[in-house]
Amino acid sequence: MTMTMTQEEHKQKTARSYKLILIFAMVSMIMMFAGLTSAFVVSKARVDWLKDFQLPTAFYYSTLAIIAASVTIHMAKKSIQKDEKSKTTVFLLSTLALGILFVFLQFAGFGQIVESGYYFTGSESSITTTFLYIVTVVHMIHLAGGLISLLIIIYNHFKQKYNSSQTLGIELGAMYWHFLDFLWIYLFVFLYFFK
Repeated sequence: MTMTMTQEEHKQKTARSYKLILIFAMVSMIMMFAGLTSAFVVSKARVDWLKDFQLPTAFYYSTLAIIAASVTIHMAKKSIQKDEKSKTTVFLLSTLALGILFVFLQFAGFGQIVESGYYFTGSESSITTTFLYIVTVVHMIHLAGGLISLLIIIYNHFKQKYNSSQTLGIELGAMYWHFLDFLWIYLFVFLYFFK
């Protein structure tokens, strides 16, 4: 006698599979950033390392923006679980706006670094600023993936694909945004204390 899987069991199995795939991807990204920060620590021993370099103020504000984005995506998940679709819309759009603000502030921070006389490439550059540039740009590439997935989530939300019994897309989006938030806080604290 063969047992057939109920629709609910199939949905739960699919959700677990997607979450495991996302966790595997996030662990891979953590390993990559661990390698980058390890190289950063090793490079501090170089004689041309900038000892008095300060992080731009825009990076402080971008940190607040990404923390706020993590809060709003969490609120979107909670709202859809209660079938509060209009609140979900507000929180999803707020997350998108905060994610875009984060990117804008990162570029503003790059501008502040250049205004201070430090460059990322060329003969005027230093190993310190080049490392900073690489680490933040790689994080922004991952954030671009988050913004694209968020646009897909918003599109699906407007197509009425989410409700209290179907929240997987928003849950996955929230997991990834919390990861991006954690990753940036780690990088920010690392760059702040290990200059």
